[in-house]
Amino acid sequence: MVTGDPNVLDRRALNRSLLARQLLLERAGLPAVQAVGHLVGMQAQAPNPPYIGLWTRLAGFRIEDLADRVRDREVVRLVLMRGTIHLVTAQDCLALRPVLQGALEQGLKGTFGRKLAGLDTADVVALGRELVEKEPLTLGGLGTLLAERWPDRDPFALANAVRNLVPLVQVPPRGLWGESGQAVHTTAESWLGGTLAESTSPDAMVERYLAAFGPATVKDIQTWSGMTRLADSVNRLRPRLRTFRDENGLELLDLADAPLPDPGMPVPVRFLPEFDNILLSHADRSRILTDEQRKLVFTRNGLIKSTFLVDGFVRGLWRIEQARKEATLVIEPFGTLGRKDRDAVAEEGSSLLDFAAASATTRGLRFD
Repeated sequence: MVTGDPNVLDRRALNRSLLARQLLLERAGLPAVQAVGHLVGMQAQAPNPPYIGLWTRLAGFRIEDLADRVRDREVVRLVLMRGTIHLVTAQDCLALRPVLQGALEQGLKGTFGRKLAGLDTADVVALGRELVEKEPLTLGGLGTLLAERWPDRDPFALANAVRNLVPLVQVPPRGLWGESGQAVHTTAESWLGGTLAESTSPDAMVERYLAAFGPATVKDIQTWSGMTRLADSVNRLRPRLRTFRDENGLELLDLADAPLPDPGMPVPVRFLPEFDNILLSHADRSRILTDEQRKLVFTRNGLIKSTFLVDGFVRGLWRIEQARKEATLVIEPFGTLGRKDRDAVAEEGSSLLDFAAASATTRGLRFD
């Protein structure tokens, strides 16, 4: 829909703005750490998705470009936005965790409140911090040790109390491409040799969200962050923000100098990994996928499937099937693709397969 009103942004305008800020219009010539910082972290429940997310966004990206940064402690994995695991820069780990701490504490109460009722969590935190700084532990191992002190409590609840109240980072080999095994944790302070920021103001985080995901509503910002009551922050920032409306009349906030590309501009095919934040960071996700598509991408057990974009919008799913030295990229379009789009998907898919299955001696592609 084209309204003719420059203050109203339709679906395509929001789509092109999102792609530009997510480095998906053209691959950027940025170092991996700088890209992770620009994106305000990458959702990272599994080790491999951030690598594919950076490959699809950065020119000449190699697995070592991120793996080495994990080893060097320039990027870390920990619980942040929405109470989920994110890969962030070391600097953002120390800066963002205090801002999000209140939301994480509320999440702990909502999930484990009954199992922790009557317990002095300060004592749990103190012992938990001591244990993981002595030796990095899995959550299961941490819970077992904590239960020796509190035998009448659920070990899993005890471990999660520490994880939500203390910034626990997952140490390598977790986070390295192709590595498996359980995550082991220690504190961010001991791993990074730094201290958490004192400020808990969300203002800088809100501006960075808009730079990576805007224009957006207050509800969008809250959906991405997992925080509530951000209106005060927005009101403090409002004098230096610009505003628009979407097609439903909702106010959209944006940075004064953020890009607003031509809604009609052509855009390349892009492959997105599981859990990509571009699909998770708005209350209204129609700028990139429909409600019907969302049901096919978001599973009941919390998984977010790998997708591909045609003309900037989700048009299907993909997966790589591997057996011995053979790898096949399986593409499942949502509906029929025209010849031109199908060829573009196949071409970009072949490049993805070369990156993600480089060790395979035989690589192929199949449309299902």
